[in-house]
Amino acid sequence: MSILVKQALISVSDKTGIVELARALAQMQVAILSTGGTANLLAQNGIAVTEVAEYTGYPEMLDGRLKTLHPMIHGGLLARRDVPAHMEAIKDAGIEPIDLAIVNLYPFTEAIAKPGCTLADAIENIDIGGPTMLRAAAKNHAGVAVLVDPADYTPLLDELRANGGKVSAATRFALAKKVFTHTAGYDGAISNYLTGLDAENKNLDYPDRLTLQFAKVQDMRYGENPHQSAAFYRDVQPAAGSLASYTQLQGKELSYNNVGDADAAWECAKTFVEPACVIVKHANPCGVAIGDTTLEAYQRAFQTDPTSAFGGIIAFNRPVDAPTAEAVAKQFVEVVIAPAYDKDALKALASKTNVRVLVVPLAAGSNRYDFKRVGGGLLAQTPDIKNVHTAELRVVTKKQASEAELRDLLFAWRVAKYVKSNAIVFCGSGHTLGVGAGQMSRVDSARIAAIKAKNAGLSLAGSVVASDAFFPFRDGVDVVAEAGAKAIIQPGGSMRDDEVVAAADELGLVMVYTGHRHFRH
Repeated sequence: MSILVKQALISVSDKTGIVELARALAQMQVAILSTGGTANLLAQNGIAVTEVAEYTGYPEMLDGRLKTLHPMIHGGLLARRDVPAHMEAIKDAGIEPIDLAIVNLYPFTEAIAKPGCTLADAIENIDIGGPTMLRAAAKNHAGVAVLVDPADYTPLLDELRANGGKVSAATRFALAKKVFTHTAGYDGAISNYLTGLDAENKNLDYPDRLTLQFAKVQDMRYGENPHQSAAFYRDVQPAAGSLASYTQLQGKELSYNNVGDADAAWECAKTFVEPACVIVKHANPCGVAIGDTTLEAYQRAFQTDPTSAFGGIIAFNRPVDAPTAEAVAKQFVEVVIAPAYDKDALKALASKTNVRVLVVPLAAGSNRYDFKRVGGGLLAQTPDIKNVHTAELRVVTKKQASEAELRDLLFAWRVAKYVKSNAIVFCGSGHTLGVGAGQMSRVDSARIAAIKAKNAGLSLAGSVVASDAFFPFRDGVDVVAEAGAKAIIQPGGSMRDDEVVAAADELGLVMVYTGHRHFRH
């Protein structure tokens, strides 16, 4: 059942669009109640308004902490229109029903994000009256419409104009759900902040109680396997440049596995400065390359492992042009990701109607936490955004690295970060040559990487190798040297480091330590 809006309450911290909304409501003969600062703004703009303090007969107190917590306000919001006793009670008390509540809250998250924000500052930005009004109006959505998001102002006005000042039950319910989601997120942010302080009010890396909120993007046909159900959620405020900010231009609906693999490809691709292409299959890069153009990068990445690239996910860190798109369209690919596509590139990809084409803004942002669900709990960690630079490397062998070898070693190290442990990556001249991933022993990953290169017809003579963690024994060094590698980059830190370095010296290899590892499980 629709309700007719006769009286509106406005109390907003964010005044975006509020003057225009109030003016439109006044033109529809809606009576407007408002609190101090908002009431003054509306009056200054020639809009008839009754201040809440005047309406309740009770002045604001305690520096504005107490203004709307009054029966004249909450009686008008909470009285059930379908219960005669409720309506009689508010009538006897001289309370008019409030049909529309327009409320947003003190900017708590913005306040705590400011450098130098103290606990006292944060506490003062905890809204009390606002959430109370929102919850009251949302609870009684059978008789009250409630707005918490300025993005909903125009749609509501359009509905009022189209329906003689009335709001439908469906709209009221949708707005009420939005309110409870909003207040839950607001209270969650307060909880995360307060439980993230120690006894001396210093910030902890991880709060004692972690409250998370995500918005559903879509239900999926199934999860990793057809017998599993699934859905995709994004952060309410996704990190800049994250996959969750994608726009899909064409193709079938993304699957659960598509999203996971696309994220792995995109996160790797956006770390490169040069034009880069990353091809991922089953969460592992099977080909990564840089080039002067996206076409060159794609061709070199694809060359690494054409067999595994079949049905893969391809990410570019540059806009895709027509020649690149035409080359990609010749292969079977599940998803293509890039910051942009030119018109002819989209035309070339359109011939593959099932290919999912995604646009993601190119930015270097990252999640605050990475999560992994375990039985009855959740693991949380900061994301692995550590990159190593030439000045941080330590050559531990007698043989020194050339400038070209150092460039390739750093390239290989960057790729290894995105390969499942145990990871071994052969590279040369800015592209991968063989990738060994996810084995229980490092020497087996080394053997597999060499086999992959051989199967692709690629020579490993003079190549470099990255190992995501230290070599526990010399056997892995022996394998990569036999395959043709001349330089190795690894973290170091094994109790057998001396044995491993001695093996490298014996075999005439360069070995470089980074001092940190890149486990990826």
